[in-house]
Amino acid sequence: MTSHVLTVSCPSARGIVAAISGYLADKCCNIVDSSQFDDLDTGRFFMRVSFISEEGKTREEIETDFAPIGEKFGMQWDLHDGAHRVKVLLMVSRFGHCLNDLLYRWKIGALPIDIVGVVSNHFDYQKVVVNHDIPFHHIKVTKANKPQAEAQLLELVEQTGTELIVLARYMQVLSDNLCKKMSGKIINIHHSFLPSFKGANPYKQAFERGVKLIGATAHYVTADLDEGPIIEQDVARITHAQSADDYVSIGRDVESHVLASAIHAHIHHRTFINGNRTVVFPASPGSYASERMG
Repeated sequence: MTSHVLTVSCPSARGIVAAISGYLADKCCNIVDSSQFDDLDTGRFFMRVSFISEEGKTREEIETDFAPIGEKFGMQWDLHDGAHRVKVLLMVSRFGHCLNDLLYRWKIGALPIDIVGVVSNHFDYQKVVVNHDIPFHHIKVTKANKPQAEAQLLELVEQTGTELIVLARYMQVLSDNLCKKMSGKIINIHHSFLPSFKGANPYKQAFERGVKLIGATAHYVTADLDEGPIIEQDVARITHAQSADDYVSIGRDVESHVLASAIHAHIHHRTFINGNRTVVFPASPGSYASERMG
């Protein structure tokens, strides 16, 4: 038996679910998990179906047979191999908490991805990366060489077959060209204080203002800085007794797990970009263990 994930986005219409489920039943496919959402504001329909082909049909065979249904409903659809591990390129600067967290989750199998390399504009985490038997790439970025540095990055993306770029606290702004070229394939993490606390030391600014909630936001990267569609967010409550250093420590923990959750949703095809927003289907209790191990 082979496992697959079908993702669908199309104009809302009657009969979509019946057509998909009927097709899968006719082809001796068993639905393992199914989620759907009809956005009444935009008139768009979204669906994710995880299923097993009991006859062992290949991805190509299923795609060929499903094409007429996709055409009938004007679908944007993809069929994903359930066993495929997404090729991910991590990028980091001088804050390593998110990088270390992702490397640990990857190592124990909690984040089933294929890390094809780590890019940094500094050497701080070269040894950590190499010790995990992962290629480390230093790409220095300055105002003078930024176009050349980005061209080097794009070449690396092509060479490694990168399917997703993760900015694990990478402190350089990507060009509009790169954002468009990798649209929907770059995830960033930042503190949720934006735009309230811009610039340096956002946690110190928050401390000085007596903030009671701090958090983090993971989002898809667009040409508009830190304004891409949001995938995941979380917060932690703060009291008056905690220091600015406590804010930083707690904030790093929140950033780490929010970024990991966003990546987990993306690699299992549970995220759909819906204009400036996202539709994110949660992992069902029965499916999480299988997703966790790929």
